[in-house]
Amino acid sequence: MKGKYNLFLLVFFFAFLLFYAVYARNPLISHIYAADPSAHIWPENPNTLWLYTSHDVPGTNHHATMFDYHVFSTKDLIHWTDHGRVLSVDDVDWAIAYAWAIDATYRHGKYYLVYCMIETATGMFRTGLATSQYPQGPFTNIGFIQNVEWGQDPCLFIDDDDTPYLFWGAGGHCSAVQLTDDLLSTIPETKVDLTDQLFEVFEGPWVHKYQNKYYLSYPGLPNGQWPEEMYYAIADQPLGPYKSMGKYIPVFEGHSGTNHGSIIKFKDQWLAFHHSAMVSGGLSEVRNLMADLLYYNPDGTIQPIIPDPNGITNGEPVNCTIFLEAENGKAAGGCLAGTFVEVDFPDYTGAGYVAGFDVSQDYVEVLAQVSKDMQANLKIRMSAENDFKADVLVGVTMLAGWDGLPVSKTDGWQVVDFGPINLKAGDNRIRFTSKQDVHLKIDHLIVEPIHSE
Repeated sequence: MKGKYNLFLLVFFFAFLLFYAVYARNPLISHIYAADPSAHIWPENPNTLWLYTSHDVPGTNHHATMFDYHVFSTKDLIHWTDHGRVLSVDDVDWAIAYAWAIDATYRHGKYYLVYCMIETATGMFRTGLATSQYPQGPFTNIGFIQNVEWGQDPCLFIDDDDTPYLFWGAGGHCSAVQLTDDLLSTIPETKVDLTDQLFEVFEGPWVHKYQNKYYLSYPGLPNGQWPEEMYYAIADQPLGPYKSMGKYIPVFEGHSGTNHGSIIKFKDQWLAFHHSAMVSGGLSEVRNLMADLLYYNPDGTIQPIIPDPNGITNGEPVNCTIFLEAENGKAAGGCLAGTFVEVDFPDYTGAGYVAGFDVSQDYVEVLAQVSKDMQANLKIRMSAENDFKADVLVGVTMLAGWDGLPVSKTDGWQVVDFGPINLKAGDNRIRFTSKQDVHLKIDHLIVEPIHSE
């Protein structure tokens, strides 16, 4: 009887672990390695939350391989969209490497990506700016902010009076300065060194406002030792002086060694975004996004957070779809060959659609990036005036043989399901090719990772 009881306990334990693995909602997004989440809600759409993140390359053992940035969005914290690559080192003429932490802002009708990369000419980190007409990008580089040296891990905070401030930090230092109205330069006399005001500060500042106080949160090294923990300080003015208040995210199981995050209020709930190494099993160079509920005490202090496996959805399953606009082309890691962007046919998404499939082998190519080998469902929103045959190439694998895939004509825009595809860890270039002259328009591609739950 005792043996049967022990067997029951063992089965129950593994069943519990399986339940925990399936329904635990931290990590937040698992199909891609991403870190340094910068959370924002833009004024024209208060019902959508956006995350701007760095991207870790699968298989690496260092952070020199960080090459590009991603944008994620959600309306309900359960259904997420990965909008793909939005800016890479290849898009920045002054940079050579190290696409580390980023931030974003909306100003004067444009979206700005505020990022850091190492400058080719000097070998130092610069704080770059890129712009887009859309919150999801892709973004176009417009240079770096003048008079900011070693501008790693930038945070761009716009105060209620529309004054822009830049915060940055690395290697145990943190600085802040007011920016000019165009964000392209500092106002030198406003620069302050905040290092001595921030207990154990190391890098990655983020600023938010709560009850008319300024909260500067950051990764710190307790007693100068790794791993990083998340601290915060409070001030009456954006440039300080700040009073250190201690930790709000200490070391936790699944920690990545580093941490970096943001704090935001969304639909009446305060949220703390950060990162871990739970997806990779503890490998600190390949990180994943995390989110936890954040609570304030009556005196304005933050209650310490122990990351909750249920995350911010109380255990409700979270999913993330990769949504790739066809017209983004090279700017998003893809390509248009023999095709071009049009905007004449109504009801497209994004900035247009791809047309011009008038010669055999004309194609549109997009980039899907994932953390591990996995299966996904591929769907393409298109408009085709007649039946035709196409090739769909995923990496080096064709979905059909030499004869191609038969595709039926559509009634205007229609989402066509091409079934499951196999994605490899890292970059996956998905190419849609017409095998004949065809009146075809491609709006976007949807890649839905299939989770083995």
